[in-house]
Amino acid sequence: MEKLKTTPRLRIPTLQWGSAAAPLPGQTESGDRFLVERFPDGVLVAVVDALGHGHRAAQVAGQAVETLAHYAQDTVTGLAVRCHAVLRQGPGAAMSIASFDWRSQRVTWLGIGNVAGVLLSHSFRPGSPARRLLVRGGLVGGDLPDLDPTSIGLAPGDTLIVATDGIDERFDDELPDDLAPQPMAEHIFSHFAKSTDDALVLVARYHVTAYESEL
Repeated sequence: MEKLKTTPRLRIPTLQWGSAAAPLPGQTESGDRFLVERFPDGVLVAVVDALGHGHRAAQVAGQAVETLAHYAQDTVTGLAVRCHAVLRQGPGAAMSIASFDWRSQRVTWLGIGNVAGVLLSHSFRPGSPARRLLVRGGLVGGDLPDLDPTSIGLAPGDTLIVATDGIDERFDDELPDDLAPQPMAEHIFSHFAKSTDDALVLVARYHVTAYESEL
């Protein structure tokens, strides 16, 4: 009996993302910055919250983001150490870093300071509990804590939300269902952004697209 030929399918992982942010009212620059940087076989996602507000905080956050972008393929621990060295002469910053590895289908997370991370399962529904990711006390450029990253397996549709403390920490109590990353970021920002601080929220969703490839 002749065997049926099957067409191989090529699975391409991607990251769909969206963000919403604003500086403290009265300021024109923000100390809250984010980065989504591709590297071979993965993507680096980071959110930085520099101490203070205005131009000086924006400079500090910019230094951190430039460092992260330049070394995007490094480990999250290595990235934190590099940023710590760069920011030692300034006020410092809180930051959370997530490195998505396509080959292992995992994300490695490291949170330092008051930048919150929440991971929603692909099966998440409103009212379901969200997974709060570990954020250690301390400051990059100041009192750096022990660096102990968390590695998490990924399934298509899993969604990472990262928010500075300008977003009310209860934002994951009222998350909508079936919103794409950009509308979800805008929803969280419009409902939970504070008027007393710079504010930023980033939403990143792991997605896998299957393509038929030629034999």
